[in-house]
Amino acid sequence: MVEPCPEGREDWVRATLQEPLEGGKVRCLACPRYCVIPEGKRGVCKSKINSNGQLCEVNYGKVSSVAMDPIEKKPLFHYYPGSWAYSIGTVGCNLMCEHCQNWGISQADPLDYQWLQTLLPEEAVNGAKRAGALSIAFTYNEPTIVNLEWVVETSKLAKKEGIKTLSITNGYWSKETRELLAPLMDAANVDVKAFRDEFYKKVCKAPSLKPVLDTVLHLKKEGVHVELTYLVIPGLNDDENEIREFSRWVVEKVGPDTPVHFSRFYPHYKMLDRPPTPVDTVDRARKIAMDEGVRYVYTGNVVGDPGENTYCPSCRELLIKRYGFDVLRCNLLEGNKCPKCGEPIAIIGRCTSRGWRLLD
Repeated sequence: MVEPCPEGREDWVRATLQEPLEGGKVRCLACPRYCVIPEGKRGVCKSKINSNGQLCEVNYGKVSSVAMDPIEKKPLFHYYPGSWAYSIGTVGCNLMCEHCQNWGISQADPLDYQWLQTLLPEEAVNGAKRAGALSIAFTYNEPTIVNLEWVVETSKLAKKEGIKTLSITNGYWSKETRELLAPLMDAANVDVKAFRDEFYKKVCKAPSLKPVLDTVLHLKKEGVHVELTYLVIPGLNDDENEIREFSRWVVEKVGPDTPVHFSRFYPHYKMLDRPPTPVDTVDRARKIAMDEGVRYVYTGNVVGDPGENTYCPSCRELLIKRYGFDVLRCNLLEGNKCPKCGEPIAIIGRCTSRGWRLLD
């Protein structure tokens, strides 16, 4: 159960991950920035405030977006393909990526954003049940950090109701957040934005890549289904050697069956000076990863590309035919085996082709 904030507004709640310091300051333990916050001030993500020496979350249950999404939109291709995810976004993020496509909510101030609605954990779970969703996805910005207390409570309640929980995340989590959230998550897509510290420092205003990789490894170790996304940006992270190093890390540290999504960049936010990624560049990244031993590699933001489909890694039989986020055909035997060669396919849950649905 959440605790009310001892001081401040009645809708603020006490943050679980905090450390009191001398002089009335408090250290936030939610992400690797470990912000030291003076009285009355907020951390980098703007969602945690020092209220009379206590760290409080200012946007508990405040959401900006609720939608019924195909799970492929997350993207999660190997977790109940063809299912629906009740997708919830909030406001704020602990990164400041210059190319963020959701910057309108990720970089907004939760105390100034005019379009927030209240969605308490029981309301979120009931909404997912009414909509017939298999899962609840915490997505669009970075709810796992900026709405940590709400994500924890919603996830606990969802599990009691048999609803899966998904984290669509930048992975920039602290050790404390990893240990808190991993037992509550069924699946995650972690956005590895590049494989160099320089990119994170320059583009995301974060010190290093390492916390992201640590999050991936921790989630994997704890039995969470993990998929990875790598947005390929011309001239910034599309170097062949960098993609090769990333792919080798996936194979050696995470596992060759880990699905990897190489997505096409489109200009957004502060990065309007770069062109969209050539499709050939995205296809090349996919080929490099496959050459390095990643068994399930996909292209994203390239509708109609063969790289959207799932193929058997042994005989190359077409197993799941996709178009954009839609699953057109499932071609798997019982137990998710290839119908041609019998190879077990690293997919969790039953694949279903789908028709589109809207929220009531």
